Amino acid sequence: MELEISSLLDLDQTIAARLFDGLTYPWQALERIESFILELGPTLPESEYERRGENIWIARDAGIFDSAYIHGPCIIDRGAQVRHGAFIRGSAVVGKNAVVGNSVELKNVVLFNGVQTPHYNYVGDSILGYRAHMGAGSITSNVKSDKLPVVVKNGAERMETGRKKFGAILGDNVEIGCNTVLNPGTVVGRGSRVYPVSCVRGCVPPDSIYKNADDIASIK
Repeated sequence: MELEISSLLDLDQTIAARLFDGLTYPWQALERIESFILELGPTLPESEYERRGENIWIARDAGIFDSAYIHGPCIIDRGAQVRHGAFIRGSAVVGKNAVVGNSVELKNVVLFNGVQTPHYNYVGDSILGYRAHMGAGSITSNVKSDKLPVVVKNGAERMETGRKKFGAILGDNVEIGCNTVLNPGTVVGRGSRVYPVSCVRGCVPPDSIYKNADDIASIK
């Protein structure tokens, strides 16, 4: 499975495209998110984005419920929805027309345009590609139980990330079934689907249906 940024993510579908400049793998961008937001935010046009509080920029046509809590630095792009009880802990980029739903928690993430995290999701130290969807109750687990740095396992290949906190990378148009756990360092390729109540670790090839670790079928 190809793990490069270009194989997983359409950079035309995020306001954060420059975050990935000079990088090879998407998880390398995780350490840059906070500083990127602090650099980009002040340059956003005031006619389209309102600055609220400290280092929070929200598109004027975004829908933000009064009960949502947003901590900076954060950028919420045009047409996005942040619904009842959502908790954005900071260092988050929420893309155009994305949904951050009921009781969802975000921390150090990039949601590309059209991403849906609509119900009871935890997404931490992760990047979700264009129109990726997380079913109700599905989460990213971003810290190993032994607290050691996360390793991306791609078949026999092991890629050291040097990060103690790294949840998941979802390629464009990925569907994650309800109540699924994406273990630290999970990478799901473009267009793949993961069955509900799955426990996923390692890499899922693009255009696949993940039923369990021993049963991954090709869509094509």
